[in-house]
Amino acid sequence: MLQRTAMRFVTALMVVLTIGPMSSAGADGWPQGPGPESNFRRRDAKAPTLWSAVRNENIRWRKTLPETGQSSVVTWVDRIFFTTMQPVTRDATLGQNIVGWCCDADTGETVWKRTVTADHPLQLSGCFSDSSSPSPVTDGSTVVFFNASGSIAAFDFDGNPIWQRFVMPVGRTQPTIVDGTVLFIRQTYLPDDHGHFTHDHADAPVDQWTQVQAIDLQTGADAWKSSCGANMGCVPLLLDRSDGRRVLVVGRGGGHSPPEKPEGVSMIDATDGKTLWTLELPGFMSTMTYSQFGDDVLVFHADKHLWVDAVTGKVKREVSIMENVPVRAHVDGQWVDRRESLDTESVSRAIIQQSNLLVGKYHYFRSYTQPWIGRVNCASGDVEYLQLPVQSMPGVDRARDTWLWDPSGMDPALVQQLLASGRKRNKQLPITQWAFAPNDMLNSQGFRVAGDNRSEGNGWGHHASAIPTVVGDALYVSTMAGTVYVIDWNAEALTESAIKAINDLGVPGQSWNRASITASRGRLYAHTIHEILCIDAPMKTISPHP
Repeated sequence: MLQRTAMRFVTALMVVLTIGPMSSAGADGWPQGPGPESNFRRRDAKAPTLWSAVRNENIRWRKTLPETGQSSVVTWVDRIFFTTMQPVTRDATLGQNIVGWCCDADTGETVWKRTVTADHPLQLSGCFSDSSSPSPVTDGSTVVFFNASGSIAAFDFDGNPIWQRFVMPVGRTQPTIVDGTVLFIRQTYLPDDHGHFTHDHADAPVDQWTQVQAIDLQTGADAWKSSCGANMGCVPLLLDRSDGRRVLVVGRGGGHSPPEKPEGVSMIDATDGKTLWTLELPGFMSTMTYSQFGDDVLVFHADKHLWVDAVTGKVKREVSIMENVPVRAHVDGQWVDRRESLDTESVSRAIIQQSNLLVGKYHYFRSYTQPWIGRVNCASGDVEYLQLPVQSMPGVDRARDTWLWDPSGMDPALVQQLLASGRKRNKQLPITQWAFAPNDMLNSQGFRVAGDNRSEGNGWGHHASAIPTVVGDALYVSTMAGTVYVIDWNAEALTESAIKAINDLGVPGQSWNRASITASRGRLYAHTIHEILCIDAPMKTISPHP
Protein backbone atom coordinates (compact mmCIF):
# COMPACT_ATOMS: atom_id res chain seq x y z
CA MET A 1 0.00 0.00 0.00
CA LEU A 2 0.96 3.64 -0.46
CA GLN A 3 1.25 4.01 3.31
CA ARG A 4 4.30 1.76 3.33
CA THR A 5 7.21 3.88 4.47
CA ALA A 6 9.93 1.29 4.18
CA MET A 7 12.26 1.72 1.23
CA ARG A 8 14.12 -1.03 -0.52
CA PHE A 9 17.71 0.12 -0.63
CA VAL A 10 20.44 -1.50 -2.64
CA THR A 11 23.93 -0.10 -2.92
CA ALA A 12 23.53 3.46 -4.11
CA LEU A 13 25.73 4.89 -6.80
CA MET A 14 27.84 7.81 -5.70
CA VAL A 15 26.94 10.50 -8.19
CA VAL A 16 27.98 14.11 -7.84
CA LEU A 17 25.61 16.64 -9.37
CA THR A 18 25.63 20.39 -9.35
CA ILE A 19 22.74 22.81 -9.43
CA GLY A 20 24.00 24.17 -12.74
CA PRO A 21 23.63 22.76 -16.25
CA MET A 22 23.98 19.07 -16.99
CA SER A 23 27.38 17.63 -17.94
CA SER A 24 28.34 17.86 -21.60
CA ALA A 25 26.95 14.39 -22.24
CA GLY A 26 23.63 15.29 -20.63
CA ALA A 27 23.50 18.71 -22.23
CA ASP A 28 23.92 17.13 -25.68
CA GLY A 29 21.00 14.84 -24.96
CA TRP A 30 17.63 15.11 -23.27
CA PRO A 31 18.16 13.63 -19.78
CA GLN A 32 14.72 14.45 -18.33
CA GLY A 33 11.26 15.35 -19.59
CA PRO A 34 11.84 19.15 -19.58
CA GLY A 35 15.23 18.75 -21.29
CA PRO A 36 18.79 19.56 -20.22
CA GLU A 37 17.96 23.08 -19.02
CA SER A 38 14.59 22.14 -17.52
CA ASN A 39 12.64 24.40 -19.89
CA PHE A 40 11.77 22.17 -22.89
CA ARG A 41 14.27 24.06 -25.03
CA ARG A 42 17.49 23.21 -26.92
CA ARG A 43 18.16 26.44 -28.77
CA ASP A 44 21.80 25.55 -29.52
CA ALA A 45 20.88 22.40 -31.47
CA LYS A 46 19.38 21.33 -34.79
CA ALA A 47 16.97 18.54 -35.60
CA PRO A 48 14.80 17.36 -38.52
CA THR A 49 11.75 19.41 -39.39
CA LEU A 50 10.31 17.14 -42.13
CA TRP A 51 9.22 13.54 -41.70
CA SER A 52 6.30 11.14 -42.09
CA ALA A 53 5.82 7.94 -40.13
CA VAL A 54 3.19 6.80 -42.65
CA ARG A 55 5.64 7.12 -45.56
CA ASN A 56 8.62 6.05 -43.44
CA GLU A 57 10.13 9.36 -44.50
CA ASN A 58 13.26 10.35 -42.51
CA ILE A 59 12.61 7.63 -39.93
CA ARG A 60 15.91 6.15 -38.73
CA TRP A 61 14.21 3.35 -36.85
CA ARG A 62 10.86 2.49 -35.32
CA LYS A 63 10.30 0.16 -32.39
CA THR A 64 6.94 -1.55 -31.98
CA LEU A 65 5.87 -1.55 -28.33
CA PRO A 66 3.79 -4.23 -26.62
CA GLU A 67 1.68 -1.71 -24.75
CA THR A 68 0.49 1.88 -24.55
CA GLY A 69 2.59 4.51 -22.80
CA GLN A 70 2.83 8.25 -22.41
CA SER A 71 6.29 9.23 -21.17
CA SER A 72 8.60 11.32 -23.30
CA VAL A 73 11.82 9.64 -24.42
CA VAL A 74 14.86 10.77 -22.42
CA THR A 75 18.40 10.22 -23.64
CA TRP A 76 21.99 9.96 -22.49
CA VAL A 77 24.63 9.49 -25.23
CA ASP A 78 23.78 6.11 -26.78
CA ARG A 79 20.92 5.16 -24.44
CA ILE A 80 17.26 6.11 -24.44
CA PHE A 81 14.78 5.59 -21.59
CA PHE A 82 10.98 5.66 -21.51
CA THR A 83 8.03 3.93 -19.86
CA THR A 84 5.03 1.95 -21.05
CA MET A 85 2.22 0.19 -19.23
CA GLN A 86 2.59 -3.48 -18.41
CA PRO A 87 1.10 -5.47 -21.34
CA VAL A 88 -2.51 -6.61 -21.16
CA THR A 89 -4.02 -9.73 -22.73
CA ARG A 90 -7.48 -8.31 -23.45
CA ASP A 91 -9.26 -4.97 -23.76
CA ALA A 92 -8.62 -2.97 -20.58
CA THR A 93 -9.54 0.34 -19.00
CA LEU A 94 -7.27 0.37 -15.93
CA GLY A 95 -3.62 -0.33 -15.23
CA GLN A 96 -1.15 0.14 -12.38
CA ASN A 97 2.22 -1.43 -13.26
CA ILE A 98 4.62 0.15 -15.72
CA VAL A 99 7.69 -1.04 -17.58
CA GLY A 100 10.85 1.06 -17.66
CA TRP A 101 12.83 0.62 -20.88
CA CYS A 102 16.49 1.12 -21.75
CA CYS A 103 17.23 0.92 -25.49
CA ASP A 104 20.07 1.59 -27.89
CA ALA A 105 19.72 5.11 -29.28
CA ASP A 106 21.24 4.16 -32.64
CA THR A 107 19.09 1.12 -33.40
CA GLY A 108 16.17 0.98 -30.95
CA GLU A 109 17.26 -2.47 -29.78
CA THR A 110 16.23 -3.29 -26.21
CA VAL A 111 19.15 -3.25 -23.74
CA TRP A 112 17.00 -4.07 -20.71
CA LYS A 113 13.55 -3.44 -19.27
CA ARG A 114 12.22 -3.54 -15.72
CA THR A 115 8.72 -3.68 -14.24
CA VAL A 116 7.87 -1.02 -11.66
CA THR A 117 4.85 -2.13 -9.64
CA ALA A 118 2.35 0.04 -7.76
CA ASP A 119 -0.92 -0.28 -5.89
CA HIS A 120 -3.44 2.21 -7.28
CA PRO A 121 -4.88 1.63 -10.78
CA LEU A 122 -5.46 4.59 -13.07
CA GLN A 123 -7.26 4.87 -16.37
CA LEU A 124 -5.18 3.62 -19.29
CA SER A 125 -4.20 6.08 -22.02
CA GLY A 126 -5.97 8.95 -20.29
CA CYS A 127 -6.20 12.24 -22.16
CA PHE A 128 -4.75 13.96 -19.09
CA SER A 129 -2.29 11.26 -17.96
CA ASP A 130 -1.95 7.66 -16.89
CA SER A 131 0.46 5.64 -14.72
CA SER A 132 3.20 5.81 -17.38
CA SER A 133 3.03 9.56 -18.04
CA PRO A 134 5.91 10.99 -15.96
CA SER A 135 9.18 10.89 -17.88
CA PRO A 136 12.27 9.22 -16.42
CA VAL A 137 15.32 11.23 -15.32
CA THR A 138 18.97 10.26 -15.62
CA ASP A 139 22.34 11.71 -14.66
CA GLY A 140 24.36 9.29 -16.79
CA SER A 141 24.80 6.64 -14.09
CA THR A 142 21.34 6.30 -12.55
CA VAL A 143 17.93 6.31 -14.19
CA VAL A 144 14.76 6.87 -12.17
CA PHE A 145 11.32 5.73 -13.39
CA PHE A 146 8.08 7.21 -12.01
CA ASN A 147 4.82 5.27 -11.77
CA ALA A 148 1.87 7.58 -11.14
CA SER A 149 0.00 4.66 -9.57
CA GLY A 150 2.28 4.98 -6.55
CA SER A 151 5.93 4.02 -7.02
CA ILE A 152 9.36 5.40 -7.94
CA ALA A 153 12.31 3.13 -8.74
CA ALA A 154 15.98 3.79 -9.53
CA PHE A 155 18.33 1.55 -11.54
CA ASP A 156 21.92 1.74 -12.69
CA PHE A 157 22.74 1.73 -16.40
CA ASP A 158 22.95 -2.08 -16.39
CA GLY A 159 19.40 -2.34 -15.05
CA ASN A 160 20.40 -3.29 -11.50
CA PRO A 161 17.96 -1.96 -8.87
CA ILE A 162 19.22 0.75 -6.52
CA TRP A 163 16.14 1.78 -4.57
CA GLN A 164 12.36 1.87 -4.77
CA ARG A 165 9.80 3.98 -2.92
CA PHE A 166 6.05 3.66 -2.72
CA VAL A 167 4.90 7.25 -3.07
CA MET A 168 2.56 8.74 -5.64
CA PRO A 169 3.93 11.13 -8.26
CA VAL A 170 1.11 12.85 -10.11
CA GLY A 171 0.59 11.79 -13.70
CA ARG A 172 1.42 15.19 -15.14
CA THR A 173 4.56 15.85 -13.14
CA GLN A 174 7.79 16.62 -15.01
CA PRO A 175 10.54 15.27 -12.71
CA THR A 176 13.69 17.40 -12.70
CA ILE A 177 17.18 16.91 -11.25
CA VAL A 178 18.40 19.79 -9.07
CA ASP A 179 21.54 19.71 -6.93
CA GLY A 180 21.60 15.96 -6.36
CA THR A 181 17.86 15.74 -5.75
CA VAL A 182 14.92 14.87 -7.98
CA LEU A 183 11.97 17.25 -7.82
CA PHE A 184 8.45 16.10 -8.68
CA ILE A 185 4.85 16.81 -7.70
CA ARG A 186 3.58 14.31 -5.15
CA GLN A 187 -0.03 13.27 -4.62
CA THR A 188 -1.39 12.28 -1.21
CA TYR A 189 -5.12 11.64 -1.68
CA LEU A 190 -5.86 8.59 -3.81
CA PRO A 191 -7.96 7.74 -6.87
CA ASP A 192 -11.18 5.78 -6.50
CA ASP A 193 -11.65 2.21 -7.69
CA HIS A 194 -12.34 3.46 -11.23
CA GLY A 195 -9.06 5.36 -11.49
CA HIS A 196 -10.76 8.75 -11.02
CA PHE A 197 -9.72 11.62 -8.80
CA THR A 198 -13.11 12.65 -7.44
CA HIS A 199 -14.43 15.96 -6.10
CA ASP A 200 -14.44 14.60 -2.54
CA HIS A 201 -11.18 16.22 -1.45
CA ALA A 202 -12.08 19.92 -1.69
CA ASP A 203 -11.78 20.42 2.07
CA ALA A 204 -8.89 18.04 2.71
CA PRO A 205 -6.44 19.24 5.40
CA VAL A 206 -3.01 20.59 4.55
CA ASP A 207 -1.29 17.27 5.21
CA GLN A 208 -3.29 15.80 2.30
CA TRP A 209 -2.44 18.54 -0.18
CA THR A 210 -0.48 17.88 -3.34
CA GLN A 211 3.02 19.39 -3.00
CA VAL A 212 6.41 19.59 -4.66
CA GLN A 213 8.65 16.86 -3.23
CA ALA A 214 12.44 16.56 -3.47
CA ILE A 215 14.14 13.20 -2.93
CA ASP A 216 17.80 12.25 -2.93
CA LEU A 217 18.83 10.81 -6.30
CA GLN A 218 21.30 8.37 -4.71
CA THR A 219 19.07 6.94 -1.98
CA GLY A 220 15.46 7.98 -2.65
CA ALA A 221 15.23 9.54 0.81
CA ASP A 222 13.14 12.66 1.34
CA ALA A 223 15.09 15.91 1.05
CA TRP A 224 12.26 18.45 1.42
CA LYS A 225 8.71 19.22 0.37
CA SER A 226 7.17 22.57 -0.47
CA SER A 227 5.53 24.55 2.30
CA CYS A 228 2.67 25.48 -0.07
CA GLY A 229 0.35 23.29 -2.12
CA ALA A 230 0.61 22.64 -5.86
CA ASN A 231 -2.13 21.54 -8.23
CA MET A 232 -1.67 18.10 -9.81
CA GLY A 233 -1.69 19.66 -13.30
CA CYS A 234 0.65 22.61 -12.85
CA VAL A 235 4.09 22.38 -14.51
CA PRO A 236 6.78 24.35 -12.66
CA LEU A 237 9.97 24.91 -14.63
CA LEU A 238 13.36 25.61 -13.10
CA LEU A 239 13.94 29.39 -13.13
CA ASP A 240 16.83 31.71 -12.20
CA ARG A 241 15.91 35.04 -10.67
CA SER A 242 18.05 38.10 -11.30
CA ASP A 243 19.31 37.88 -7.71
CA GLY A 244 20.77 34.43 -8.49
CA ARG A 245 18.15 32.45 -6.61
CA ARG A 246 17.04 29.18 -8.22
CA VAL A 247 13.23 28.99 -7.98
CA LEU A 248 10.04 27.28 -9.15
CA VAL A 249 6.56 28.71 -9.62
CA VAL A 250 3.62 26.46 -8.73
CA GLY A 251 -0.08 26.97 -9.32
CA ARG A 252 -3.24 26.05 -7.43
CA GLY A 253 -6.77 25.80 -8.77
CA GLY A 254 -8.53 23.77 -11.44
CA GLY A 255 -11.04 21.03 -12.01
CA HIS A 256 -12.09 18.20 -9.66
CA SER A 257 -12.21 20.47 -6.58
CA PRO A 258 -8.54 20.38 -5.58
CA PRO A 259 -7.96 21.16 -1.89
CA GLU A 260 -4.84 23.32 -2.21
CA LYS A 261 -5.42 26.96 -1.28
CA PRO A 262 -5.41 29.81 -2.03
CA GLU A 263 -6.11 29.68 -5.75
CA GLY A 264 -3.25 31.39 -7.55
CA VAL A 265 0.51 31.02 -7.85
CA SER A 266 3.46 30.84 -5.45
CA MET A 267 7.18 31.07 -5.97
CA ILE A 268 9.25 28.57 -4.00
CA ASP A 269 12.97 28.13 -3.46
CA ALA A 270 14.20 25.20 -5.55
CA THR A 271 16.76 24.21 -2.92
CA ASP A 272 14.50 23.87 0.15
CA GLY A 273 10.86 24.32 -0.95
CA LYS A 274 10.20 27.43 1.14
CA THR A 275 7.54 29.82 -0.14
CA LEU A 276 8.93 33.18 -1.26
CA TRP A 277 5.64 34.84 -2.23
CA THR A 278 2.04 34.03 -3.11
CA LEU A 279 -0.29 35.77 -5.57
CA GLU A 280 -3.98 34.99 -5.06
CA LEU A 281 -5.98 34.63 -8.29
CA PRO A 282 -9.60 33.63 -7.57
CA GLY A 283 -10.94 31.13 -10.10
CA PHE A 284 -7.43 30.34 -11.32
CA MET A 285 -6.87 27.40 -13.70
CA SER A 286 -3.31 26.38 -12.89
CA THR A 287 -2.64 23.69 -15.50
CA MET A 288 0.16 25.36 -17.47
CA THR A 289 3.93 25.72 -17.57
CA TYR A 290 5.45 28.61 -15.61
CA SER A 291 8.27 30.56 -17.23
CA GLN A 292 10.15 33.79 -16.64
CA PHE A 293 10.87 36.62 -19.08
CA GLY A 294 13.45 39.02 -17.69
CA ASP A 295 12.30 39.75 -14.14
CA ASP A 296 8.71 38.71 -14.78
CA VAL A 297 6.90 35.42 -14.22
CA LEU A 298 4.38 34.74 -17.00
CA VAL A 299 0.88 33.53 -16.14
CA PHE A 300 -2.34 32.99 -18.09
CA HIS A 301 -5.40 33.83 -15.98
CA ALA A 302 -8.96 33.84 -17.31
CA ASP A 303 -8.77 35.88 -20.53
CA LYS A 304 -5.54 37.65 -19.57
CA HIS A 305 -1.80 37.19 -19.90
CA LEU A 306 -0.05 38.47 -16.76
CA TRP A 307 3.47 39.71 -16.10
CA VAL A 308 4.21 39.09 -12.40
CA ASP A 309 7.24 40.59 -10.65
CA ALA A 310 9.54 37.68 -9.86
CA VAL A 311 10.74 39.26 -6.60
CA THR A 312 7.56 40.75 -5.14
CA GLY A 313 4.82 38.58 -6.69
CA LYS A 314 2.84 41.67 -7.75
CA VAL A 315 1.10 41.91 -11.14
CA LYS A 316 2.94 44.50 -13.23
CA ARG A 317 1.05 44.24 -16.48
CA GLU A 318 -1.77 42.36 -18.19
CA VAL A 319 -3.18 42.03 -21.68
CA SER A 320 -6.29 40.28 -23.01
CA ILE A 321 -5.69 37.26 -25.22
CA MET A 322 -9.38 36.96 -26.13
CA GLU A 323 -10.70 40.44 -26.86
CA ASN A 324 -10.32 41.95 -30.33
CA VAL A 325 -7.33 39.76 -31.18
CA PRO A 326 -5.73 39.54 -34.64
CA VAL A 327 -6.10 36.16 -36.36
CA ARG A 328 -4.49 34.89 -39.53
CA ALA A 329 -7.33 32.60 -40.61
CA HIS A 330 -7.80 30.00 -43.33
CA VAL A 331 -11.18 30.58 -44.97
CA ASP A 332 -12.44 28.78 -48.10
CA GLY A 333 -8.91 27.87 -49.12
CA GLN A 334 -7.56 31.39 -48.66
CA TRP A 335 -5.58 33.12 -45.92
CA VAL A 336 -7.22 36.25 -44.53
CA ASP A 337 -6.53 38.67 -41.69
CA ARG A 338 -9.32 39.46 -39.27
CA ARG A 339 -10.01 40.42 -35.67
CA GLU A 340 -12.13 38.37 -33.30
CA SER A 341 -13.31 38.40 -29.71
CA LEU A 342 -13.76 35.04 -28.04
CA ASP A 343 -16.41 34.00 -25.52
CA THR A 344 -15.23 34.89 -22.01
CA GLU A 345 -18.49 34.18 -20.20
CA SER A 346 -19.24 30.48 -20.73
CA VAL A 347 -15.65 29.20 -20.96
CA SER A 348 -13.42 29.15 -17.87
CA ARG A 349 -10.20 28.52 -19.79
CA ALA A 350 -8.42 30.42 -22.52
CA ILE A 351 -5.65 27.96 -23.36
CA ILE A 352 -5.40 24.19 -23.76
CA GLN A 353 -3.90 22.74 -20.62
CA GLN A 354 -0.07 22.59 -20.68
CA SER A 355 0.05 23.89 -24.27
CA ASN A 356 2.11 26.98 -23.41
CA LEU A 357 5.87 27.49 -23.69
CA LEU A 358 8.13 30.53 -23.62
CA VAL A 359 10.89 30.76 -26.22
CA GLY A 360 12.81 33.97 -26.80
CA LYS A 361 10.40 36.85 -26.29
CA TYR A 362 7.37 34.85 -27.38
CA HIS A 363 4.98 33.00 -25.09
CA TYR A 364 3.28 30.40 -27.27
CA PHE A 365 0.01 28.60 -26.47
CA ARG A 366 -2.99 26.97 -28.16
CA SER A 367 -6.53 28.28 -27.92
CA TYR A 368 -8.98 26.26 -25.85
CA THR A 369 -11.95 26.84 -28.17
CA GLN A 370 -10.46 27.53 -31.62
CA PRO A 371 -7.95 25.68 -33.86
CA TRP A 372 -5.44 28.46 -33.32
CA ILE A 373 -1.89 28.67 -32.09
CA GLY A 374 -1.23 31.97 -30.36
CA ARG A 375 1.68 33.90 -28.99
CA VAL A 376 2.22 36.91 -26.76
CA ASN A 377 5.21 39.13 -27.45
CA CYS A 378 6.44 39.51 -23.88
CA ALA A 379 8.39 42.66 -24.74
CA SER A 380 5.63 44.57 -26.52
CA GLY A 381 2.49 42.83 -25.22
CA ASP A 382 1.22 42.18 -28.75
CA VAL A 383 -1.00 39.11 -29.24
CA GLU A 384 -1.17 37.11 -32.49
CA TYR A 385 -3.08 34.01 -33.59
CA LEU A 386 -2.62 31.65 -36.52
CA GLN A 387 -5.18 29.05 -37.55
CA LEU A 388 -3.84 25.52 -37.95
CA PRO A 389 -5.45 22.47 -39.54
CA VAL A 390 -6.57 20.15 -36.76
CA GLN A 391 -5.18 17.02 -38.43
CA SER A 392 -3.15 15.88 -41.43
CA MET A 393 -3.83 12.94 -43.73
CA PRO A 394 -0.51 11.84 -45.28
CA GLY A 395 -0.52 11.22 -49.02
CA VAL A 396 1.81 9.12 -51.15
CA ASP A 397 4.15 12.11 -51.08
CA ARG A 398 4.21 15.42 -49.20
CA ALA A 399 2.58 17.32 -52.06
CA ARG A 400 -0.50 15.10 -51.65
CA ASP A 401 -0.96 15.50 -47.90
CA THR A 402 -4.48 16.58 -46.96
CA TRP A 403 -5.31 18.88 -44.05
CA LEU A 404 -8.54 19.08 -42.09
CA TRP A 405 -9.51 22.67 -41.30
CA ASP A 406 -13.08 22.20 -40.03
CA PRO A 407 -15.88 19.57 -40.00
CA SER A 408 -16.77 20.29 -43.64
CA GLY A 409 -13.74 18.20 -44.62
CA MET A 410 -14.93 15.17 -42.66
CA ASP A 411 -16.95 12.20 -43.84
CA PRO A 412 -20.59 13.31 -43.29
CA ALA A 413 -21.51 9.86 -41.98
CA LEU A 414 -18.79 10.13 -39.32
CA VAL A 415 -20.05 13.57 -38.32
CA GLN A 416 -23.57 12.23 -37.81
CA GLN A 417 -22.25 9.22 -35.91
CA LEU A 418 -20.26 11.41 -33.54
CA LEU A 419 -23.16 13.81 -33.00
CA ALA A 420 -25.50 10.91 -32.19
CA SER A 421 -23.06 9.26 -29.78
CA GLY A 422 -22.20 12.36 -27.75
CA ARG A 423 -23.25 12.73 -24.13
CA LYS A 424 -24.74 16.09 -25.06
CA ARG A 425 -27.00 16.44 -28.08
CA ASN A 426 -24.92 19.05 -29.83
CA LYS A 427 -26.11 20.63 -33.05
CA GLN A 428 -22.52 21.25 -34.02
CA LEU A 429 -19.55 18.94 -33.63
CA PRO A 430 -17.24 20.14 -30.83
CA ILE A 431 -13.70 20.97 -31.86
CA THR A 432 -12.36 17.96 -29.94
CA GLN A 433 -14.01 15.63 -32.48
CA TRP A 434 -12.97 17.22 -35.75
CA ALA A 435 -10.94 14.42 -37.32
CA PHE A 436 -10.43 12.28 -40.39
CA ALA A 437 -10.73 9.35 -37.97
CA PRO A 438 -11.16 9.28 -34.17
CA ASN A 439 -8.34 7.62 -32.24
CA ASP A 440 -9.20 3.91 -32.07
CA MET A 441 -7.12 3.48 -28.87
CA LEU A 442 -5.89 0.07 -29.95
CA ASN A 443 -2.43 -1.04 -28.88
CA SER A 444 -0.04 -2.89 -31.18
CA GLN A 445 -1.71 -6.19 -30.20
CA GLY A 446 -5.15 -4.93 -31.25
CA PHE A 447 -6.56 -4.52 -27.73
CA ARG A 448 -8.44 -1.38 -26.77
CA VAL A 449 -6.53 0.21 -23.88
CA ALA A 450 -8.42 3.31 -22.77
CA GLY A 451 -10.38 4.24 -19.68
CA ASP A 452 -11.62 7.61 -20.95
CA ASN A 453 -13.43 7.96 -24.27
CA ARG A 454 -12.21 11.54 -24.53
CA SER A 455 -8.86 10.10 -25.59
CA GLU A 456 -10.49 9.47 -28.97
CA GLY A 457 -10.32 13.23 -29.52
CA ASN A 458 -8.01 15.07 -31.87
CA GLY A 459 -5.85 16.87 -29.31
CA TRP A 460 -7.67 20.19 -29.43
CA GLY A 461 -10.02 21.50 -26.74
CA HIS A 462 -10.41 19.87 -23.34
CA HIS A 463 -7.45 17.65 -22.50
CA ALA A 464 -3.85 18.02 -21.29
CA SER A 465 -1.56 18.63 -24.22
CA ALA A 466 1.91 17.26 -24.69
CA ILE A 467 4.14 20.18 -23.76
CA PRO A 468 5.72 21.79 -26.86
CA THR A 469 9.49 21.61 -27.30
CA VAL A 470 12.05 23.82 -29.02
CA VAL A 471 15.13 22.69 -30.93
CA GLY A 472 17.06 25.46 -32.65
CA ASP A 473 14.63 27.74 -34.46
CA ALA A 474 11.85 25.12 -34.54
CA LEU A 475 8.92 24.84 -32.13
CA TYR A 476 7.44 21.31 -32.17
CA VAL A 477 3.75 21.18 -31.24
CA SER A 478 2.24 17.70 -31.18
CA THR A 479 -1.39 16.68 -30.78
CA MET A 480 -3.09 13.64 -29.29
CA ALA A 481 -4.03 12.51 -32.82
CA GLY A 482 -0.39 12.29 -33.91
CA THR A 483 -0.12 15.50 -35.94
CA VAL A 484 3.03 17.56 -35.28
CA TYR A 485 3.27 21.23 -36.29
CA VAL A 486 6.76 22.64 -36.75
CA ILE A 487 6.73 26.41 -36.29
CA ASP A 488 9.47 28.99 -36.83
CA TRP A 489 9.13 30.39 -33.32
CA ASN A 490 11.08 33.56 -34.13
CA ALA A 491 9.10 34.43 -37.26
CA GLU A 492 8.56 38.17 -37.57
CA ALA A 493 4.82 37.63 -37.91
CA LEU A 494 2.69 34.65 -36.95
CA THR A 495 1.37 33.87 -40.43
CA GLU A 496 1.27 30.76 -42.61
CA SER A 497 4.90 31.42 -43.58
CA ALA A 498 5.86 30.57 -39.98
CA ILE A 499 4.74 26.97 -40.53
CA LYS A 500 7.88 25.03 -41.39
CA ALA A 501 6.04 21.72 -41.76
CA ILE A 502 3.07 19.65 -40.66
CA ASN A 503 4.13 16.06 -40.02
CA ASP A 504 2.55 12.83 -38.86
CA LEU A 505 3.39 10.20 -36.24
CA GLY A 506 1.32 7.55 -38.02
CA VAL A 507 -1.99 6.78 -39.66
CA PRO A 508 -4.84 9.06 -38.50
CA GLY A 509 -6.80 7.29 -35.78
CA GLN A 510 -3.92 4.89 -35.05
CA SER A 511 -1.15 7.12 -33.70
CA TRP A 512 -2.45 8.42 -30.37
CA ASN A 513 0.22 10.39 -28.53
CA ARG A 514 0.63 12.42 -25.34
CA ALA A 515 4.45 12.53 -25.16
CA SER A 516 6.50 15.61 -25.94
CA ILE A 517 8.93 15.43 -28.84
CA THR A 518 12.51 15.22 -27.52
CA ALA A 519 15.88 15.73 -29.22
CA SER A 520 19.40 14.34 -28.98
CA ARG A 521 22.43 14.20 -31.28
CA GLY A 522 20.53 15.74 -34.19
CA ARG A 523 17.60 13.32 -33.91
CA LEU A 524 14.06 13.53 -32.62
CA TYR A 525 12.19 10.93 -30.59
CA ALA A 526 8.43 10.42 -30.45
CA HIS A 527 6.32 7.96 -28.43
CA THR A 528 2.88 6.83 -29.63
CA ILE A 529 0.43 4.18 -28.48
CA HIS A 530 2.16 1.74 -30.86
CA GLU A 531 5.82 2.62 -31.10
CA ILE A 532 8.91 4.69 -30.50
CA LEU A 533 10.05 6.68 -33.54
CA CYS A 534 13.60 7.88 -34.10
CA ILE A 535 13.49 10.71 -36.64
CA ASP A 536 16.77 11.49 -38.41
CA ALA A 537 16.98 13.23 -41.78
CA PRO A 538 18.11 12.39 -44.34
CA MET A 539 19.35 8.83 -44.00
CA LYS A 540 18.72 5.19 -44.80
CA THR A 541 16.07 3.45 -42.78
CA ILE A 542 17.16 0.78 -40.30
CA SER A 543 15.02 -2.32 -39.87
CA PRO A 544 12.70 -2.10 -36.85
CA HIS A 545 13.39 -4.07 -33.69
CA PRO A 546 10.66 -5.85 -31.73
